[in-house]
Amino acid sequence: MTNEVKRIGLISDTHGLLRKEAVEALLGSELILHAGDVGRPEILEALKKIAPVVAVRGNVDTEPWGKTLPETAVAKAGAVLIYILHDVRALDLNPVAAGFQIVVSGHSHKAGKSEREGVLYINPGSAGPRRFQLPVTVARLRLGGTAYDVEFVDLEVPATQ
Repeated sequence: MTNEVKRIGLISDTHGLLRKEAVEALLGSELILHAGDVGRPEILEALKKIAPVVAVRGNVDTEPWGKTLPETAVAKAGAVLIYILHDVRALDLNPVAAGFQIVVSGHSHKAGKSEREGVLYINPGSAGPRRFQLPVTVARLRLGGTAYDVEFVDLEVPATQ
């Protein structure tokens, strides 16, 4: 991707539902990373109207269109290398040795971030149909020099949806 990217939208586990709140939260992104369980190809088409999209296949993406998505992907934003996969437990490389600064994954539906050995791990949570009592979220990643700012956006969807 382009070297000037500073604002990256992170989304995962849409399961065929792209909420207008998710679209609004991702507006202004210069790149969008979808960490799998897309559910329908129209989701990616809609996201591409906001910014270029890098998407990976999740376990629900079993239709022929979904099988065309890679299981893992790499995005480059300036000097930052980002590794994208659906389930972080399937990570089969050492991000430090491979030169990645950030790993983005989904699958668990639980938003979170952690740092291990200088690598930032981000899960934007689930943006699709509500599962269990977990919040419905996306994340915004801002790159600046060596600092990475991650903001989780609760889409504040009532439990009845």
